[in-house]
Formats: sequence, structure tokens, C-alpha cells
Amino acid sequence: MNERYAEIDEVIAYIHKNIYEPLPLSLLANYIGYSPYHFSRIFKERIGLPPLYYVSSLRLEKAKDLLLHTHLSIRDIALEIGQQSLGTFTTRFTERVGVSPSNFRNSRDEVNERLLALQKLSDWRQSMPVLNPNATIEGTVHAHAPFQGVILIGLFAKPIPEGLPLYGTLLPSLGPFRFTDVKPGTYYFMATSVPWGMQPVDVLLTQSTTLRTRSREPIVVTPYTKVPPLEVTLHVPRLDDPPILISLPLLMDHFLKKVPLAIR
Repeated sequence: MNERYAEIDEVIAYIHKNIYEPLPLSLLANYIGYSPYHFSRIFKERIGLPPLYYVSSLRLEKAKDLLLHTHLSIRDIALEIGQQSLGTFTTRFTERVGVSPSNFRNSRDEVNERLLALQKLSDWRQSMPVLNPNATIEGTVHAHAPFQGVILIGLFAKPIPEGLPLYGTLLPSLGPFRFTDVKPGTYYFMATSVPWGMQPVDVLLTQSTTLRTRSREPIVVTPYTKVPPLEVTLHVPRLDDPPILISLPLLMDHFLKKVPLAIR
């Protein structure tokens, strides 16, 4: 774990414990005796996200849990996480998770369908001609522990896996990956895993057993400079990992639609 600004871990633990309470910036900064400006700067340097954006992300993760584990109405869930406007909550949830709250609540059956379809694939390769080597991001995915299942990887605009990735794919095992024809820009690499046989609720909530990894530094793609190969390692969730907001069945569905029917 990154030990720099280790005091931020205390704030993150406090946020988790009090996620349903008001958490203004001044309160979080004061918790470790910093000014709001200094706290915001070091929090973003450590986590990659502004403090209040991190809090809102964690609250959306809690909303996902409430959708699957309670019979509360969507309006009540919005209020529970401090969102007074149902419309605003629905819009933010849909943008960052990829599906509406009601669709997410009813998506358990989709998980098994998607995993079964993936297990039946005889060939996962997609036709990806390399038109510009400098627009290629490639590397290798490793893991700290043995793993059998599907690995979901993507390039995101922010250092948090929310919304559909700008570039994304699935891998049937640990090993090499490649994104081709990546437009010039700044990206963040994110990956998570789904073991075969994982329970649908655990897939939807990306529970604590889900291996994951992320690039802490941005990946910059330019027209004239090749991006060095990435070596990434899946690990158990860490305290400073951002929540995985994007719906994993949605990513599976997008991948399956790209695979030719002939190889299913």
C-alpha cells in the first residue's frame, strides 16, 4: 500500500463509518487537523479523487447495496445517502453505474446469463488491426493469488471505474492485453476480476473478495510517442482503492456484442 500521506487512511475509515452522516469538507479536514485546502490537495494526491467526489462515489456504492439488500423505494434510498432530489440521484446513478437504479435492482439474473455465455466462448479474440503503434496500450495482467474466471479491463477518463470505459475489453485469463487505435489523451487503467461461479450479488457489488488493480499515474497517449508496456497485478481490495461503480454485467454485455456469433 502507498504509505505516503498515511493519515488519509484515518479519514477514509471515518468516511466509511459515517457514510450516512453529513460529511462536509471542513469536517473531514479537521478530523486530521488540516486546513480544507491542504487536506483536499493531499487527499487527491493519495487517492486520485477530490474528497467530496470520493464521498459521493462511496455513497453510490452504498446505494447499490441498498438496492439489492432492501425493499426500500428508490426515493428512500436517495434520501438515505443524503440525496434530496430523486431525479438528481437517478441521473447520477445512471451516469456513473451505467444503468438506472431500477434496472440495477433487477439485474441479478443477467449476471448468470452473461457468465454462462462467456464460459461457452471458444475464442475470445477480436479483430484489432494495429493502424498506429503509438496509439496502442498493451501489457500483462498478473495476480497475487491463483485465479480462474473473467478479467474486466478498461481505460477510464478518471481514476475511478465509473461509467462505460473509453476503451474496454474482457480477458479469459491472466496474461497479455492490448488496446489499439487509442485516441490521444489521458487515461487511467482499471481492472477487476470475476471468478467463475461467483454469486450474482457479489458480482454486482464487487465484494471484498474481488481482485482489482488500477494505475495510480495517468497514461498519456500522444500521436508520436509509444506508451511503454504496462505490468499490472490484481490484488485484494485496499483501503485507498476507489469503489467500482460501473455495472459489471453491462461491461460483459458490451463485450459479448462485439464477439462474432461464429465463435460463441
